[in-house]
Amino acid sequence: LAASGTCYQRAKQVLHVAVPDRLHGREKEMGTIRQFLRDHVCRRQPGSLYISGAPGTGKTACLSRVLLDCKDELTKSKTILLNCMSLNSPQGVFHAVAQQLGLPVATGREGLRRLEKHLTAQGPMVLLVLDELDQLESKGQDVLYTLFEWSRLPNSRLVLVGLANTLDLTDRGLARLGAHPAGSPRLLHFPPYTREQLSTILQERLGQVAGDPVLDAAALQFCARKVSAVSGDARKALDVCRRAVEVVELEVRSQTLLKPLPGGE
Repeated sequence: LAASGTCYQRAKQVLHVAVPDRLHGREKEMGTIRQFLRDHVCRRQPGSLYISGAPGTGKTACLSRVLLDCKDELTKSKTILLNCMSLNSPQGVFHAVAQQLGLPVATGREGLRRLEKHLTAQGPMVLLVLDELDQLESKGQDVLYTLFEWSRLPNSRLVLVGLANTLDLTDRGLARLGAHPAGSPRLLHFPPYTREQLSTILQERLGQVAGDPVLDAAALQFCARKVSAVSGDARKALDVCRRAVEVVELEVRSQTLLKPLPGGE
């Protein structure tokens, strides 16, 4: 029982939504992000990248992996990671960025001016990563527009990377940017995972568990097929499998407790 109990625990561990060493089916997207960071942060060229895709398509995981892989290359720059869900209002992003840059607290126009001045003065490049970017949508889209505009000012040292679930955020909210000579932000879309990709992700994860397979290959295919038909969300597929392991674990535990052992013990 101890051995089988351990294999279920291990299976649940590998099925958790953590950033794996290798992200299957996202090599192209990771290459694009890596190249963007090298072209802009390492070569001191301001710019912006907008990453879109439905939940569970690997946007945040890929970016986190690239940031880990490029850690040494980014040491001379300042990286700020913000999840916009944690902000009280869209305007709160300016306060959060100023805090991260060690600027004295200032609100309203004065705060904006100070931030802009700081980001166009001499100094290291600032890589600002904003997850859940659609939370910054506001009346007139001034917050989003200001941030993207800052990455194009003369002498700017801001490189902006925004992630959101909506594909049309830039068309809808930042149409004004398109009229600018520098053009709109660079766009990178993450499509939903296919059945084959989901199946490989599940197999790779569970392949890390020693011994007999915990979940049947046909069950993994069934899960991959169902999830790809609905959403292509890898988190959902991992969650379904983890719950299946929990169900089996409870069944095995109750059977072991109730079954008489051989030899009348």
